[in-house]
Amino acid sequence: MDVWVYNTQSLHRPARFSETWQVSEIRYIEYGTRLEIMTLNLAATYDETKVDELRNDFPVLSRLVHGVPLVYLDNAATTQKPLAVIEAMDQYYRSYNSNIHRGVHTLSEEATAAYEDARRRIAQFINAPSEKQIVFTRNATEAINLVAYTWGRANLGPGDEVLITEMEHHGNIVPWQILRDQIGFTLRYIPITEEGRLDLSQLDDLLTERTKILSFVHVSNVLGTINPVAQLTAAARAVGALVMLDASQSVPHMPVDVQALDVDFLVFSGHKMCGPTGIGVLYGKREILEAMPPFMGGGDMIREVKMSGSRWNTLPYKFEAGTPAIAEGIGLGAAVDYLNAVGMDWIWQHEHALAAYAHEQIAQIEGIRILGPGPEERAGLVSFTLDGIHPHDISAILDQSGIAIRAGHHCAQPIHTHYDIAASARASFYLYNTKEEVDKLTAALEKAVEIFLI
Repeated sequence: MDVWVYNTQSLHRPARFSETWQVSEIRYIEYGTRLEIMTLNLAATYDETKVDELRNDFPVLSRLVHGVPLVYLDNAATTQKPLAVIEAMDQYYRSYNSNIHRGVHTLSEEATAAYEDARRRIAQFINAPSEKQIVFTRNATEAINLVAYTWGRANLGPGDEVLITEMEHHGNIVPWQILRDQIGFTLRYIPITEEGRLDLSQLDDLLTERTKILSFVHVSNVLGTINPVAQLTAAARAVGALVMLDASQSVPHMPVDVQALDVDFLVFSGHKMCGPTGIGVLYGKREILEAMPPFMGGGDMIREVKMSGSRWNTLPYKFEAGTPAIAEGIGLGAAVDYLNAVGMDWIWQHEHALAAYAHEQIAQIEGIRILGPGPEERAGLVSFTLDGIHPHDISAILDQSGIAIRAGHHCAQPIHTHYDIAASARASFYLYNTKEEVDKLTAALEKAVEIFLI
């Protein structure tokens, strides 16, 4: 079985793969400029039966919904949590609950050690050079806002430009719009094609010496498109622009190496990768983070406070004012441990196989329209519409069969405006989903068609 991934400059270094993986061939896809994709043969390492074992780690998957087993296919919104994460957070509250950094008693020292060790493991997970470059936030949206309101406010002004894409989540659109309205720079965007890829044909006109930062999504949460990070980063570097990558839909699903990507900022959320809600990550290059002003003021982000003024703490604490989400940070560390134990290579292969199978099966349903590129070019989600049936009705009908999908604009209204639709239905997959669940999804969609044809 083959899985498609972007070349090592745009996704990860080969060292992250199992030694048994073999490069079977190099293929190219033409759109705008040439995008290189390599196909890896994973037959030697991919064990499809592993998922049955993994499902036992997730308590919620054993419950019934409307009297039938839950089929959870809303993973792009949030993933379920394994016992390892639940127990790590429970252990903190049961055994060493305390505030961190400022205490010298045993509980505080234990809590500080657990929290900071989680930061270290998260840094290793994305191959950050130092844990000091891992800033904890509430989520990816707050991480983008942090960059916009600190780096952006200090470096942008009239005559400058920020470049994003039509493919973005609202979290990478609205902060820039608010800041633009306040300080007067120009916000531009790269459009998308009908096939759901970025239209790079006009990139040279959009990305100029006036562009100060290019901020874009790694994997679209609606289209599943995997964007050409290496190509876009190289283009930004050529005009002196910084690069921020929204990796909310990539870090949980595939090996990601920030040093290989060479982006200046990268953000992701813990709750989309088996971790708890309320915790996210901003990775930044150290020299850029050090030059940025603080995001919020208060305790822990300072080195010294006088009535005449204050001096800021070192990285990453300069950006982490007040008591942090301690249990959530520890929980995210446990989630990273769990994902490492499963294997990010296996997760990517498993999700790709499921998405390709789902694409093949539901494409045969009468009246269905699948958004985005073909299965060989997408990550593990499928968004679609059905003629004559509102996505909310689709979701409600599927729920009666115990199937959880997402319906709406998925915090990405510009994509839906581009396709002249108000909303879409989205099935998104993770490490615990199965082909049998895809079959249940297909059968339930066919039932929905029958209901509305009556």
